Amino acid sequence: MIDDLALRRLLSGIARGDEDMFAELYDLTSPKLFGLILRIQRDRALAEDVLQDAYLRIWQSAGSYAPDAGRPMPWLGTIARNRAIDSVRKAEVRRAVGDVGEDWEARLIDPRDDAATFRDRDALAVCLGRLDAAHRDCVVRAYCEGLSREELARLHDRPVNTIKTWLHRSIAALKACLEEVS
Repeated sequence: MIDDLALRRLLSGIARGDEDMFAELYDLTSPKLFGLILRIQRDRALAEDVLQDAYLRIWQSAGSYAPDAGRPMPWLGTIARNRAIDSVRKAEVRRAVGDVGEDWEARLIDPRDDAATFRDRDALAVCLGRLDAAHRDCVVRAYCEGLSREELARLHDRPVNTIKTWLHRSIAALKACLEEVS
């Protein structure tokens, strides 16, 4: 068991920029925090990166630790846990966006299309290509795959209202672009 008073003293020193106290805190707490992160992240190399990120956040946030708000180890654990969860979510988004990747145009093709439809599809592809990648992904997934705003929000780790705004603005931009291109 790590002594709360020692951790509070170390966090106070870190808040003042004491690098030696930061090194001491790392030595005392990194095995526990690494274990916590590894249970969430499951990839040892990525867990090591998340641990480094967590300690960077601890260094930056030590001044915000309030001893009367709770014990220091759970506070440290919360930072580590949140960094690990963020890392997992970002990896999921990268994989999902990577799934759409460069073949988003292929999702628009229907072999039964006639020549006029091909021209319309080409114009749509040009206009979609002008959108931000994340916004384009939302539009393609919503309209070609039927994903809901809530599903897109989870996928992109954004609030539902942000996704709603992205879709609204992207559709408006597509409409204006299609009028210009056609």
